[in-house]
Amino acid sequence: MTKAQIETLLQSELYKIAPDIDVADIDRDADLREEFDIDSMDFLTLVTALGKELGSDIPEEDYAQMGSFAAAIDYLAGLAAT
Repeated sequence: MTKAQIETLLQSELYKIAPDIDVADIDRDADLREEFDIDSMDFLTLVTALGKELGSDIPEEDYAQMGSFAAAIDYLAGLAAT
């Protein structure tokens, strides 16, 4: 899966959680939870959905690596490459 495909997947899953946020307007380096105003359960739902789409479990200790939109894309790209 390419980074562009992963970005589309991340946008799609974020839209399901926070449909009123325009992804184009967010700061890609800001805290993902704050940018989308999502709580811990929403974040867990997001991570679970992304892992399912990529066919891989995302360990809880890796959640910090997905702290921003840009970091999440980088992390997921690395995960998809393995």
